[in-house]
Amino acid sequence: MQSRNPVFNRSDAFSRRGYATFNEVPTASASTLEEMYTAPTATGLQTGRMTMDDVVVKTGILFAVLLPLAVLNYLLASPLLTFGGLLVGFVLSLVISFKQSTNAALVMAYAGAEGLFVGGISRFFESQWNGVVVQAVLGTLAVFSVALFAYKSGRVRVTPKFQRTVLIAMGGYLVFSLVNMGLVMFGVGGPWGLREGGFGMLIGLFAVGLAAAMLILDFDFAEQGVRNGLPERYSWLAAFGLIVTLVWLYIEMLRLIAILRGDD
Repeated sequence: MQSRNPVFNRSDAFSRRGYATFNEVPTASASTLEEMYTAPTATGLQTGRMTMDDVVVKTGILFAVLLPLAVLNYLLASPLLTFGGLLVGFVLSLVISFKQSTNAALVMAYAGAEGLFVGGISRFFESQWNGVVVQAVLGTLAVFSVALFAYKSGRVRVTPKFQRTVLIAMGGYLVFSLVNMGLVMFGVGGPWGLREGGFGMLIGLFAVGLAAAMLILDFDFAEQGVRNGLPERYSWLAAFGLIVTLVWLYIEMLRLIAILRGDD
C-alpha cells in the first residue's frame, strides 16, 4: 500500500514489502533452535530495524524539546520568537518532508521551533479567552486517544480509498485556509475571516476531524515502516509526522474553542 502522507509519500521506504530474498536457508540443530526460542526479543537497537518502541521514544524526545520552549515563550510572550519559530518550523518541515530526512538534529530543531511558536500563540489565545489553553490540550488528548483507539481496534481501516479521501480533503482545506488568510489580511470578515459564527464552527469541527484522520494515517505509516523492516533512523521521520499532526490539531482546537466561546 503506497503512503499518501505528505511526510512519507516521496519515498518507497514506507511501502516496500522487504529488502531481499535468500537462495539458501541454513539448517540449525535442535539446541540452536531451543536457544533462539528462549532468547529475549531483540530490540530495534540490536536489530538495526525500526520498532514501534523506537517511534514512541523518538516522539517523547521531540515533546521533551518542544514543551520547555513552548513554556518559555508562553512566559516571555515574544512576538519575535513566535513568528521566528513559525517561519523556521515551516522551512524545516518542508526540508524534512521533501528530502525525507532522518537527521535527528534537524527533526529536533523543528520541534524546538514549533515549541516557540506554540508557546507564543497559546499566550495570545489565553490572554483573550481565559482557560482556553487547558481546554485545547484536553481536547487534543481526547482526539488523539479516540483516533488511536479507532485504529488499534480496527474500527477504522486505512484503505487506498480512505487515503485518497483524506488527501483530497487536506488539499481543499489548504486552499480554503490560504483564501481565508488573504481575506483576514485585507480586513474582510473580521479577525477570523470566513471562520465566523456557525460556519466557522463547522469548519473548525471539519479541521479537527481531518486532523484525527491524519493521525490514523500516521499510525498506519509507522506500522508500515516497522512491517517493512526499515532502518531504525526512520523512526525519527515517523515521530516527525506525529508531531506535525499533533501541533496542527492543537492549533485547530484553540481556534475552535475560541470561536465557540465568542467574546466571553
